[in-house]
Amino acid sequence: MPERIALLGSTGSIGTQALDIISKYPEKFAVEVLIAGNNIDLLIQQAYKFQPDSVVIANPDHYLQLKECLHSTNIKVYAGNEAVEQVITSSNVDVVIASIVGYSGVRPTIAAIKAGKKIALANKETLVVAGEIIGRLVRESGSIIVPVDSEHSAIFQCLVGESGNPIEKITLTASGGPFLNLSEEKLRKVKPCDALKHPNWNMGCKVTIDSASLMNKGLEVIEAKWFFDLTPEQISVIIHPQSIIHSFVHFADGSVKAQLGVPDMRVPILYALSYPERLQSDLPRLVLNDCKSLTFSEPDIKKFRNLPLAFEALNKGGNMPCILNAANEMAVKAFLDEKIGFTQMPEIVEYAMEKCIFSPSPDLDFLEATDASARETALRFINKLQKER
Repeated sequence: MPERIALLGSTGSIGTQALDIISKYPEKFAVEVLIAGNNIDLLIQQAYKFQPDSVVIANPDHYLQLKECLHSTNIKVYAGNEAVEQVITSSNVDVVIASIVGYSGVRPTIAAIKAGKKIALANKETLVVAGEIIGRLVRESGSIIVPVDSEHSAIFQCLVGESGNPIEKITLTASGGPFLNLSEEKLRKVKPCDALKHPNWNMGCKVTIDSASLMNKGLEVIEAKWFFDLTPEQISVIIHPQSIIHSFVHFADGSVKAQLGVPDMRVPILYALSYPERLQSDLPRLVLNDCKSLTFSEPDIKKFRNLPLAFEALNKGGNMPCILNAANEMAVKAFLDEKIGFTQMPEIVEYAMEKCIFSPSPDLDFLEATDASARETALRFINKLQKER
């Protein structure tokens, strides 16, 4: 029987690429549940094509329209966040692809973990915000989490067969985004349309902006700490503009392993779904003769201040990564709406980290309150910056 998949965030960048992969292996995978936030038109198209058992629209305002459009099918239609959590924990679901971007993906991913599901994790905020809680829940439930992020997938693949061998450190690679060689003066003048032109990867708007500001790498640093049980000192970042080497693992004997491949998210998606197998695919191959050079450099933490802020949040621990994440989500939205400049995003994050209440050992309810408080704090500062422009 094919593994039955619930896809959280089916209309997003990872979701659509996951469906492309699933469609190529009908004997291996079947779509059981499709879940989207607001993009009802694409969700309807996906429902007709994949004929899942259920579809869920998180925004209940779209429920009646969705139900009407699918009335001629046998597909069950639900709406609201509670329905999302209930459907993915169903016994009919074998694998949950968690690809909702941002904090909104945390609760449903936790529900899937508690239900003991295999998780293909693309929502990095789950571990950024609640890494310690997630670790405990995974141990209690027996859930398996396989990373989808290309960098964490690379590390995960390098560690297969290395059980018991001590890791000295890991190095996450970063492309540097579209503004790698731009001066600070020009960086202050960039527009959202410029930031959305990533040189290598096809990603959603929020992740693309995070990549341009290096916040995406900062979030991945925090995620890696919990995924691979590392200290902050064991995690480093290096700029690799070609995006061919997806990350390195350094071992205690001086050996270094790396995973290479073309910059195509469908590769780590397929690996996460098929693990521990590797399935034959028609995805693009890496041709080493075409790689004229592979270059590496240290990130400019003065120009891209989000990266050191992420390390600061990781070292502080507690609810500080939650504050960082919430403030960044607000800053990215404000930048996309052209309310603030590109270089003001780290100012907003830093402000929230200074002003919000810190807790060294928050529970999930406190993290919920922290998320709301950090967003309000960030919004006040955004409004202030907007008036000053």
